[in-house]
Amino acid sequence: MNIIKNLLINNSISTKHIKTEVSGLIRSFEGNIIETDPFPATVGSICEIECTNNRNNSAEIIGFRNNKNLIAMHQSDNNVKIGSKVRLVNDGVNLEVSDDLLGRVLDGMGNPLDGKEKIFSRETWPLHGKTINPLERNKVDTAFDVGVRSINSLITIGKGQRIGIIAGSGVGKSVLLQMMSKYSVADVVVVGLIGERAREVKTMVETLTKFDESNKIIIIAVPADRSPLLRMRGANRCTAIAEYYRSKGKNVLLIMDSLTRVAHAKREIGLALGEQPTSKGYPPSVISMIPALIERTGNGIKNEGSITAFYTVLADSDDHNDPVVDSARAILDGHIILSREQSQLGIYPAIDIKNSISRIMDDIVTKEQNNLAKHFKKLVSVYYESRDLVLMGGYNKGQDSAIDEAHEMWPRIVEFIKQDQNIKSTFEDSKKELETLINLKTTNDKGK
Repeated sequence: MNIIKNLLINNSISTKHIKTEVSGLIRSFEGNIIETDPFPATVGSICEIECTNNRNNSAEIIGFRNNKNLIAMHQSDNNVKIGSKVRLVNDGVNLEVSDDLLGRVLDGMGNPLDGKEKIFSRETWPLHGKTINPLERNKVDTAFDVGVRSINSLITIGKGQRIGIIAGSGVGKSVLLQMMSKYSVADVVVVGLIGERAREVKTMVETLTKFDESNKIIIIAVPADRSPLLRMRGANRCTAIAEYYRSKGKNVLLIMDSLTRVAHAKREIGLALGEQPTSKGYPPSVISMIPALIERTGNGIKNEGSITAFYTVLADSDDHNDPVVDSARAILDGHIILSREQSQLGIYPAIDIKNSISRIMDDIVTKEQNNLAKHFKKLVSVYYESRDLVLMGGYNKGQDSAIDEAHEMWPRIVEFIKQDQNIKSTFEDSKKELETLINLKTTNDKGK
């Protein structure tokens, strides 16, 4: 009896260390959706599929239908067959975080793209973030130096502000992002390259890593040829990493290029699940995803730091009424519009000063700077409105002092907006140059 009792005890102890495998079998594969036997798992859980080429492919649970699990693969691989096993790997809820992330280039799953070792850490952070009471958030009351003269002086950004960079293709968006990544006064810079061309990803990574002497830049890169699930996971990963460093009291700069590609990825997933398309083919889940992602950034609470976020929004065919553009503009704290006309004139960065706005600028700059910026914008607006009239010869000098001033100042205005990508302009230098520019005209008028 004692021998049997001891065997039972030993068996009960050993079974505690046996990990139960949760799995199911593939029952159908239609389009990009795999249906499997039901097994307990949440949406977003990571799975592994046995394929016919003797290797396993990763996949993700995206929903449930008719008592079946709906799964989409992370790679475009059709080497699956009916009856293949699908095994649950993890719930996909948390990601590993630590200071080892600094200076690294990772993909949407956290795997290294820079040839270095994979990051392992006991510390984790929720992929979809932690909810913050809006009444406990710190107020945006300090200017954030981005190193770009026209933004610092005319569209001043605050620490914890969320800004959209709205642009069509080929107007210098990538160069502006590189300048802000290199020159911004931030403790940590998190760059999410989501859905961009592989060539642009490589160029951006090489430029930033070459400049990153202080080892403060983290890059999450998910090119356009990757699964929409990986693109969505990449966007959530870089936001979660920024949240982690904010909780440590750091001032973080988050750059996501681009929010439009994230919306496209969400659209692909929603349509695959049978959601009804609305405006321009976007299902309702896309419109709700945009504020959910953006609201995770901003200032933290009490002794936490801040996340100053820049989201690029692509205006296809320069259409600024696109649903993604409209939704982003409504939830963001301002927007910077890049002008194709200025880029064609060789004015870089091609910032459309008269149509760009920072909703928080009035609260974080001095009254003097605010007045100077308004006067500058007025000059730009008057110049563009009267340019055709002056060129056609329908205006004689002296008829309107505002038009005279705008056209006289225009060459110096262009030189102020222009900035070489290898030159940094600090916040204080930008203010002084704006003051010098406006006061120069006043001094010349008094001399006359």
